[in-house]
Amino acid sequence: MNEPEIQDFELPTTGNTPFKLSGQRGKNVVVYFYPKDNTSGCTLEGQEFRDLYPEFTKANTIVVGVSRDSLKSHEGFKAAHGFPFELLADTDEKVCELFGVMKLKNMYGKQVRGVERSTFVFDVNGKLVKSWRGLKAPGHAAEVLGFVQGL
Repeated sequence: MNEPEIQDFELPTTGNTPFKLSGQRGKNVVVYFYPKDNTSGCTLEGQEFRDLYPEFTKANTIVVGVSRDSLKSHEGFKAAHGFPFELLADTDEKVCELFGVMKLKNMYGKQVRGVERSTFVFDVNGKLVKSWRGLKAPGHAAEVLGFVQGL
């Protein structure tokens, strides 16, 4: 895996408590980046992480979702779908850049800059141990769960 070493980061969350990666030591952490609240693929991905969340908890793992949407947008998205995990607002794209998930994508024949759906797993010591980039939402949460259950 030729991933860059990820520096610590902190972002505002839907729970009104800033999320800091280094503050999660002792638990595995799944950080999933998604393009936009309330879109079909992102909703499906969030619902799959939601439905498997009890299994992630049993595997000593927390899950957080990150997009460029505002906290207000995140709050509505989280409430509408009953997500038991926090959504992080990276409105200035600093953390998206840190993880290298900003890409040029084709949308309706135009090139637009957006978040490439990607997931990163950190172990209990805060070390990046797995990443998926450019993935498809259906079934992905189950694949991530299988990986963390093996940690």
